[in-house]
Amino acid sequence: MWILTLRGGARVAVVAAEWGDAFGVVARGRVQLELRDGEPGPVLGRDAGFWLRGTGVRALWNPGRRTARVRIVTPRAKTVVCRSTPRTPVGE
Repeated sequence: MWILTLRGGARVAVVAAEWGDAFGVVARGRVQLELRDGEPGPVLGRDAGFWLRGTGVRALWNPGRRTARVRIVTPRAKTVVCRSTPRTPVGE
């Protein structure tokens, strides 16, 4: 599991090769899914869960002012902290 932290207005791209089998749960704040065609997707609040595989999501965006946090779980789980940028292993 890794934690994605998005400051207000921040956006992070979803790279299929890295996120393919990921399942996310909004732990704090709100997150909007940005679809591959550029259209805005649903805004998800606390405790909302979502799959990224096969959904056409190209980015996650924080539409609010407060920091949002999303727990990301993948089959190849490892602890990672991400702060509105591509994921970076903890300690690097």
